[in-house]
Amino acid sequence: MTRKYDLNSPPPTQILRKEYACDDEWICQFLSRAEVGHIATHWEYQPFITPMLFWYDSQTHEIYFHSHIAGRMLANIQRHPEACFESCVMGKLLPSNAAMEFAMQYESVVAFGKIRLLAEMEDKRRCLYGLIGKYFPDLQAGVEYRPITDVELKITAVFGLKIDSWSGKRNWQEKAVQITDWPALSE
Repeated sequence: MTRKYDLNSPPPTQILRKEYACDDEWICQFLSRAEVGHIATHWEYQPFITPMLFWYDSQTHEIYFHSHIAGRMLANIQRHPEACFESCVMGKLLPSNAAMEFAMQYESVVAFGKIRLLAEMEDKRRCLYGLIGKYFPDLQAGVEYRPITDVELKITAVFGLKIDSWSGKRNWQEKAVQITDWPALSE
């Protein structure tokens, strides 16, 4: 199905292939296991994508990430807080006997919203421990590693993307489509 976009209004955030669409519960589970996300911000007409470790907090419905207190990310969001987040997991490449049917297995989430810089020290600390807990669930502050210090918090920018909308997709077929009017690929 071909979709025409009106250049005077934003494109819809609907998934065209409904059979790949995933529900909110799946999206939450995906975000808890996905390792890397990408944050897209912009400065005027210059887009900027940053790969990040991230933590999704279902209580606040925000995606949290961090960087140094000074830099491009902070400058971009101070001027334009609207952003897009993406994370994906790739499976196998799927060959076909027709060029238009080559495919890959993938799972992905895209979210839209506004980014804010967290100001309160305890909010920053909570989110940074949330990040550590996601990636290192078996390690405890004060036991296996030194807890976050106030000095470290002062030089760390912690951001929250307040999610306005999101979508999840999953295409994990075992084989690509094969056409009948060309010799089939051997397995």
